[in-house]
Amino acid sequence: MSAEALVIGSGPAGLMAAEAMAEAGLSVIVSEAKPSPARKFLMAGKSGLNLTKAEAPEAFLAAYEEAEGWLRPMLAEFGPEAAMRWAEGLGQPVFTGPTGRVFPVAMKASPLLRAWLARLEARGVTLRRRWRWTGWEGEALSFETPEGEARLNPSVTVLALGGASWARLGSDGAWAPLLAAMGVDVTPFRPANMGLSVEWSAHMAPFLGAALKAVALHAGGRTSRGEVAISARGIEGGGLYALSRPLREGAALTLDLLPDLTEAEAARRLSRVKPGASVSEALRRALALPPVKRALLAECARPLPREPSALARLAKALPLPHRGPRPMDEAISTAGGIALAALDEDLMLRALPGVFAAGEMLDWEAPTGGYLLTACLATGLRAGRAAARFAGAIIP
Repeated sequence: MSAEALVIGSGPAGLMAAEAMAEAGLSVIVSEAKPSPARKFLMAGKSGLNLTKAEAPEAFLAAYEEAEGWLRPMLAEFGPEAAMRWAEGLGQPVFTGPTGRVFPVAMKASPLLRAWLARLEARGVTLRRRWRWTGWEGEALSFETPEGEARLNPSVTVLALGGASWARLGSDGAWAPLLAAMGVDVTPFRPANMGLSVEWSAHMAPFLGAALKAVALHAGGRTSRGEVAISARGIEGGGLYALSRPLREGAALTLDLLPDLTEAEAARRLSRVKPGASVSEALRRALALPPVKRALLAECARPLPREPSALARLAKALPLPHRGPRPMDEAISTAGGIALAALDEDLMLRALPGVFAAGEMLDWEAPTGGYLLTACLATGLRAGRAAARFAGAIIP
């Protein structure tokens, strides 16, 4: 079977690459191993699709750390402003929340995806469902399909198969050995934006599922402010995800339960509590600590000191013992994947001319908050346009 252009993977990066090639006039096939496209994208938008973050370019780029250099030109081409215009072009108006996070007014991902798929179909893009890529046979790409084995010989290919988390939604990392066998350098996968395993005592049972608000988290010399949730398996949440790298590398985690209060002021307030009050009562009366924070203090530092300065010090830097990251398949995203040295500036694989890659397949990471999705779209756009040029198409 012949095709001008092939995209393997129907997440945001793959669909953006498909659209870029279709706009250039190429006939595009998108293959998807699952029965429906963009499953992880839909799951991400189930409780509110965070498209991007409205902030100054340098602050936005800083979220990508060492990947900032090679992502810079792609995010200059498709950054927060472009992401907002893109959503609005699909009939999905957006709004910016108080922290700068940008969401569709509809909040869910499904209306945006339906509009996007309809636009792609109108531009001649063909979606092949239940087509699982199995590698190369000679120069052809082979697939397991409901009708049996299929082979495609496209002029250009964009790989957008995701990372190695949430395998049930399609991102299983099974592509890594296929590329490694073709001489592509693939770095090991590691969890990113992940929870931590904590073995709670029965003391914490009433607080499982509770949100821990107004806290600052410290690990490896970094600080993050944001909400975290206590679960039966440990802790998770946006406030934790920004510390994924130092935590998976073994850094200790401490919590500041009073980020808007100095240690000295906390100690002063505690010293005014009447003698005879329990430690829990002192924390409640003097510092207005809610039950979940008082329980966490007792869980991690029993017996709690009664002396005000020692108790204040503990509330400002509470060590949280943990057993490391939750399993990688539970992580929101992964680090690792195709090494940047294996790609040229247009995201073409040096070992496989005419084959490009985009999205979470590449070895980069970023915290949640709109950064992940924006970069997936930006790399998809770069790979799609570069693939179209490679095929001899003219970019509009």
